[in-house]
Amino acid sequence: MLVKEGQRMSLSSSRVCAGADVTFVIQKTWVAVSDMAHATNFFERKLGLDRVDDPHDGGRVYACGGGTSLHVYLSPTRAGELATTLATWYVNDIEQVVDELSSHGVTFERYDDSAIRTDEGGISVTSDGKVARFKDPDGNTFAIEQ
Repeated sequence: MLVKEGQRMSLSSSRVCAGADVTFVIQKTWVAVSDMAHATNFFERKLGLDRVDDPHDGGRVYACGGGTSLHVYLSPTRAGELATTLATWYVNDIEQVVDELSSHGVTFERYDDSAIRTDEGGISVTSDGKVARFKDPDGNTFAIEQ
């Protein structure tokens, strides 16, 4: 993880926005899904995330470490419509995590073009490190990075 549990991260000390006078205490990513049963199976059983809250909107909130979380909520008309990576988990051993998640049924994206190439496990090497991307049942994209 880039930020340990309970730590505050300043944007001014990150590559996100040099010079910004902002700190994050808690970050939450909102994820629209079309079927809560499929989403619950994916996030809890396949990814192994711990549910920490059941909000009034009928969704689920999952702890992701470092004070961050995913708020998964039902919105069939919005599910999977974003083409960007919604959240990235930072890990120490990407090969181990890819192997573990693959054994739980997570399928990693494979690319073979001039912009990005992955190995047989779905891991690409970039100037910043290694990245592997996967999608939830609605096509929302997530990543793990080392």
